[in-house]
Amino acid sequence: MAKKIDLKDIVQDAFDASIQQISGYDAAFLYAESPTSPMHVATLNIVEGSLKFEDFKEIIASKLHLIPKFRQRLLSVPMNLDYPYWVDDPNFDLDLHLNRMKLPDPSNWKTLRDLTSTLFSSPLDLRRPLWSVHFIEGIDEIAQVPKGSVAIVTKVHHVMIDGSSGVGLLGVLYDNDADGKQKKRSKPKAFNPEPLPDELSLLLKSGYGFLKNPFKIPKTVSETVYSFIKSKAASKLSIQKEFSSTKFPVPITIFNGSISAKRTWGTAILSFDRINSLRKVVGGSINDIILVICAGAIRRYLAEKEKLPLHPLVANVPISIRTENSSELNNQIANMMIQLATHIEDPLERLEYIQEQTMLGKSRHNTMGAKTLAKMADVVPFGLANLAAGLYSKYNIKDLHRPPFNVTITNVPGPRGLLYLNGHKVVSIFGLTPVVDGFGLIIAAFSYNGQVSITTTSDAKTMPDADVFSRYIRESANELEEVINNLGKSKTSKKAVTKIKSKSTPFFTALKKYLKANQKDLKGYKGIYQIQVGLGDTTVGWEIDLTKDTATVKKKKNLNPKLLVEIEDENLYALYKGKLLIDELKIQGRIKITGTAASKTKFIKLLTAFIER
Repeated sequence: MAKKIDLKDIVQDAFDASIQQISGYDAAFLYAESPTSPMHVATLNIVEGSLKFEDFKEIIASKLHLIPKFRQRLLSVPMNLDYPYWVDDPNFDLDLHLNRMKLPDPSNWKTLRDLTSTLFSSPLDLRRPLWSVHFIEGIDEIAQVPKGSVAIVTKVHHVMIDGSSGVGLLGVLYDNDADGKQKKRSKPKAFNPEPLPDELSLLLKSGYGFLKNPFKIPKTVSETVYSFIKSKAASKLSIQKEFSSTKFPVPITIFNGSISAKRTWGTAILSFDRINSLRKVVGGSINDIILVICAGAIRRYLAEKEKLPLHPLVANVPISIRTENSSELNNQIANMMIQLATHIEDPLERLEYIQEQTMLGKSRHNTMGAKTLAKMADVVPFGLANLAAGLYSKYNIKDLHRPPFNVTITNVPGPRGLLYLNGHKVVSIFGLTPVVDGFGLIIAAFSYNGQVSITTTSDAKTMPDADVFSRYIRESANELEEVINNLGKSKTSKKAVTKIKSKSTPFFTALKKYLKANQKDLKGYKGIYQIQVGLGDTTVGWEIDLTKDTATVKKKKNLNPKLLVEIEDENLYALYKGKLLIDELKIQGRIKITGTAASKTKFIKLLTAFIER
């Protein structure tokens, strides 16, 4: 007998605001799922103190009502005409999401890492709530792990969370004090799932959503066009326009091929205070220091395999656009592209280059408008996007074009203090992230309780020796620390500290790019010019050499230059920013040029052409 259709229920479901649809940005992680690319994130937590599985299960059960999506699954719209909806899972069973196991022998860090890789490699069941937890016992013999500890591997699909909301999830599941064992645990709240909406009501709901906002597509497009024009206008007005208007030459690397289904990962643990002390010496941000450390490891790894490209690798650096008051479990991120200076051997020069890149990257990001970029995903039909993602992977379309970036490096600030689980201290937290075809390396830095774990996730084909790469991260940090510490041990080193903090450094970086772009027009400026930049009691020398086929701009003191320019750092910076003119500097005596009349004329013409470009 055919099921009777109740139009009243169908209409009620169609207008039910409690049924939440995933966003276009969240959907990107859903249709990127493939047999070799399960799109979940994971954490490996080490918890000390002989936590019992039965207690752990009760804790999870008592907190499920605080995380509604842990008892919801995705329901697709017929024919994939729209993005799926979150609906209550009428068959939810906690036992299907909790797994208890013992670490195989030998009980050591490598075995735990291999087991975690195996667990992380397997996909989540998309027909159920998109999470799972593995409770691993028998890790007592692992070095530096307290006796009686357990390991907890938690997997959550990326369609549900980003890095920031993942940290919020930790705050729900774990406690901020050690009194959890003494506190009376609340009983699990009854779960009364709402009936699943039928296909017709989902179609009506999607249709109603479009009718309610019929100008969604043109509005988003108009916002994007406005942001694009704004970005271009800012580029024209900015004295640094060549940075913001030039596309990065992204090299092809071993990280940008097809990936295998088996995941590999490794981690390097650094002290947060150690990283912060380096930041205080050279300026910039914690993220800058982490990028420099990772760049050093990438450079060494590729160089030893004789795969280091001439052009610097480009990193995709996710930026959270989540507001402080947002508590939603979803993805609210934008992306910033940064050249990693892997072509530079010296750690300090690499740091200087990356600091310049992050400054300009943030400017481009703020001008374009991250939320406008995120909205673009919402206007792409889900079925079309899903099909496109499948075809991209199936036919290796990545091989037909250069990658937009080479590696993703993300920095997620975690809890500053200790977390506890039923009174048991969480010793360490490591974050694993998904990789996809064409992008086989992602590095995630996660800070927790004074530690920063820099975890590399890759696959057995792209990086079978992830543990070696993690060692290179530690050694890159050691190298950077040694160089920065040596800055204060001699007069020359003190000058280097000032050099790093120089405001006028972007002038020379921009000049280098300008000369490279206009190499054919430099015949009339042939010569070697020395610029001495005053920085308090010290000076930094820069040499501009236009006598060779390729113009060079580098830090170098020429003791007998044919042309010498002497200028204070702040005045050169003001000239670069357009706050002072060359004639003003000459009249006010703020710039001194020594040399032949011909060389002076050539230099002034070159400087004028560069400033007025």
